Amino acid sequence: MQFQQLAYFVAVAETRHFTQAAERMRVAQPSLSKQIKALEEDLGARLFSRARGNVTLTAAGEALLPLARRILADADTARQEVAQLAGLRRGRVRLGATPSLCAGLVADALARFHRSYPGIELLVEEGGSRDLVKALARGQLDLSLIIMPLQSDDPSLVTEEILRENLVVVAPVHERLKGPYLHIEDLRNRQMVMFRRGYDLREATLAACRQAGFEPQLAVQGGEMDAVLRFVEAGLGVAVVPSMVLDGRPGLRGTPLAPPGLSRTIALAHRKDVEPTSAAQAFRQTLLSYVVEAGRDGTLPQGVELIAE
Repeated sequence: MQFQQLAYFVAVAETRHFTQAAERMRVAQPSLSKQIKALEEDLGARLFSRARGNVTLTAAGEALLPLARRILADADTARQEVAQLAGLRRGRVRLGATPSLCAGLVADALARFHRSYPGIELLVEEGGSRDLVKALARGQLDLSLIIMPLQSDDPSLVTEEILRENLVVVAPVHERLKGPYLHIEDLRNRQMVMFRRGYDLREATLAACRQAGFEPQLAVQGGEMDAVLRFVEAGLGVAVVPSMVLDGRPGLRGTPLAPPGLSRTIALAHRKDVEPTSAAQAFRQTLLSYVVEAGRDGTLPQGVELIAE
């Protein structure tokens, strides 16, 4: 079994088309097909079913796909680590983060890291916490800022809690919500804007409403963070969001939930079975130093408090 064969296999599995996979890998289609056949012979099982022009994974192919992705990701990480032995002049950090964190905390930490290590390539994947946990487990990320509790039973992930953030009910600035606080029950008869599936905020909001004895009325659902905030600005409904996303949004007003309220814990996660690269470890240290300094200086966004010391 060769790395190249696994790369060809993953390309075919993702495109479900031998010609398109060959184009992606920049190789002649007969050569790709020959390598796939050699891989099948080596494993003693067919990986693809080809019928009437359709290419689908067999049971053996389905079992191999996540393993092949992880093997290829780990091999790439090994190449990056060797390249970094020259004193972090080269390398790469693949970081995952939720949209709310990318807009503030991550941008500032990345800027500080880039000033210290300008030769390190920075790749950021933005997504919901559940999606980021899956990407970590597949070896597609080195580090990720995720929301606790961990929405995965994968034992290979290690988490380090660093921040706690309050959630607020956001509405257009011209709309007055009663009192300095709101209770979840106050949302019973309000039209709401809801995040897409895969967002921890969606699950947290739905769970809080159901615990209060009602199903929320959803005016629109399925958006990412920017879309949800824009829908609220347009008057489609209110939403439950992290307090830090309201910075630089003069058209929105956030109202805290009455104690004990709702909050979320932000953690830095990585795989336990793969040692983070030197570049990833350097970024971790930069990020932790940044949040600790911001916590001590009182410059963290409103509603955010430090856990890590």
